[in-house]
Amino acid sequence: MFALIRPLRAFCFFLLALTSAPADTIKVFILAGQSNMEGQAVTDLKGKDYNKGKGTLVEVMSRPGNAARYAHLKNTDGTWRFRDDVFVRYERENQPPLQGPLGLGFAVYGDLHHFGPEFQCGHVLGDAIDAPVLLIKCAWGGKSLYQDFRPPSAGGVTGKYYKLMLQQVRTGLSEVGKDFPTLAGKTPELAGLIWYQGWNDGVNPQTAVPEYESNLAHLIRDIRRDLDAPKLPVVIGELTGPWVQAPEEWEALRHAQAAVARRPEFIGNTLFVPTRNFVRPASESPNPGHGHHEFGNAETYFLVGDALGKGMLALLHPSGRQIVPGVTK
Repeated sequence: MFALIRPLRAFCFFLLALTSAPADTIKVFILAGQSNMEGQAVTDLKGKDYNKGKGTLVEVMSRPGNAARYAHLKNTDGTWRFRDDVFVRYERENQPPLQGPLGLGFAVYGDLHHFGPEFQCGHVLGDAIDAPVLLIKCAWGGKSLYQDFRPPSAGGVTGKYYKLMLQQVRTGLSEVGKDFPTLAGKTPELAGLIWYQGWNDGVNPQTAVPEYESNLAHLIRDIRRDLDAPKLPVVIGELTGPWVQAPEEWEALRHAQAAVARRPEFIGNTLFVPTRNFVRPASESPNPGHGHHEFGNAETYFLVGDALGKGMLALLHPSGRQIVPGVTK
């Protein structure tokens, strides 16, 4: 009996410490990357063009044994849930911006038929943090760290999308009350960065892959400096794509991502989160020809978002790292 009470008490202290926040604070997280961060998961589309609806969120939720895992995504009347304590701001390229309470639709297409990692990641963060949460999503398809996100300290030409990311974050922080009137008067506090990117570097194994580790280390340092957040927690999501075990050049990129978090300067404030085991077969996914988008599989994107969110919680409260609930493969 006492052996059970002690871990339970530790977990309660973990939640209490994690969720305690000033009432006038907004916890802000940057979600950055390329098309897999933009969001390619399919919610409910069916028919020949979507592999008869295999691997959509609706199909995944209908499977035996899945009801409890996905119950929080819907209201009791069966409609999709939109939270009143978690918000998303997403400026798409050459399209109207998306902003509002967390729910479906904050993907590049701007409709309820698609979502990205922000969906479940936002639920994880919102459930654990006793303050409003704002996700500022900075994602553009087909962008490399080697060139498009290239940070200033890496040398060469600073990437257009590194600059744009900073611009969007600063705008999001300064216009919280305008974008979300219910948050007016509250103070935004930059709380973390979640990085989920790599495909366009992986297709350039001769130059981009060998530089990936150093370029990502430069990006973390530069973002912390440019946003005046020297210890900003950073989660690095492993590149998924179509493989559990990837070809050699892609494995090299995954190893580079993991190596960044092992650098002595980043230990304790940067975490690599494995995601490869969340990849589902093309034959069981709505977009079998889109391996670069994880085949649009909703379960993959849900589990990736879940893992990224729990990884961030582990950084926000290191002593709770061993008791943060795990992710089922």
